[in-house]
Amino acid sequence: MKLIFASVFSATMLALAGCAPKESPKPAPAAAPATAPATTAAAVAPAGPRVIEIIVSDTLAFSVKRIEATAGEELKVTITHTGSMPKEAMGHNFVLFNKGIDLESFGQETPMAKATEYIPPGYEAEIIAHTRLVGPRESDSVTFKAPKEPGEYIYICSTPGHYLAGMRGVLVVK
Repeated sequence: MKLIFASVFSATMLALAGCAPKESPKPAPAAAPATAPATTAAAVAPAGPRVIEIIVSDTLAFSVKRIEATAGEELKVTITHTGSMPKEAMGHNFVLFNKGIDLESFGQETPMAKATEYIPPGYEAEIIAHTRLVGPRESDSVTFKAPKEPGEYIYICSTPGHYLAGMRGVLVVK
């Protein structure tokens, strides 16, 4: 009798198992999207200016003394002052000139241009770009396009005496 009961029980269980709804297989995870072609809007949009970071401090030097660029390239120069001396004693800026600037004349006029952060009036046509004068823990940026004419363009700190002490560099346009 136990054998009959076990047989009937097993058969019933097998029958019920056959009637149970089958689990459908889980769908495979979606494949990662293919890499977007280079012609998407993000790829076509301009990347923005190339950033040049220049550190200045209580020494009379730019951390970057040479910048190379292609003609017409958009550049953003950021000058950051990491020193501790007061701005009145050790303020710095970045002033980029056109070719042919008479730096001696410019330098002679800077001491009288304190009100305009040592950018003497009358030199606007000679200056491609400049930052404001920065003191300790300050920074400033200027965005501009490199000149179209290849060559070397001088940049300086226009605080009186700083250029003569060595705060200068060159933008080389190729």
